[in-house]
Amino acid sequence: MLQPYDPAWPGRAAQLLAAVEQAIKPLGVGESFEHIGSTSVPGLMAKAYIDLQVVITALPQPELLDQVLAPAGFVPATGSRPDSPGVYRDIPRGSEQVPDEVWRKRLFVHDIEGPDAAILHIRLSASPWGRYAVWFRDWLRAHPEARDRYASFKAGVAAEHAGDADFDDYTRAKTAFFDEVQGQFEAWGRSH
Repeated sequence: MLQPYDPAWPGRAAQLLAAVEQAIKPLGVGESFEHIGSTSVPGLMAKAYIDLQVVITALPQPELLDQVLAPAGFVPATGSRPDSPGVYRDIPRGSEQVPDEVWRKRLFVHDIEGPDAAILHIRLSASPWGRYAVWFRDWLRAHPEARDRYASFKAGVAAEHAGDADFDDYTRAKTAFFDEVQGQFEAWGRSH
């Protein structure tokens, strides 16, 4: 499940992000396009899925977003279960108090079983998750000891959930680490 860091991941992420940006550009809603997640942190082991994030001003109609992203190879994710975390909305977290509707999102996948596997998170600009994902990435890059703690934690969770039929339990189990460090990376992110 987890693989050693691959220095080719950032280049692949840049290619995919360029295709996504080109696809979304006609909608006029894209604000930022980022490589996030474990594949964006040098030295961190990860599932070989490139995590990407687009922060947008408003969520277009689902059919329209599906249409514009299809030529770039991204298809809507449905999740393993009706309550799969992060597919249609993020799990509220962090210190920011925001209206419930800002947690809405869309999740897309690209070549999920192939060598160019990627997951695309499309979040509203009002969503704290858009900031948290970038702050967490940058905090791990700046703090190798935290990166290594996270790697060890992920390895334990991955081993515990190795036989699971889907990633939901693994995804939920990782929240324990975020619960522990949320205040640290939020404070760091706000100061940088």
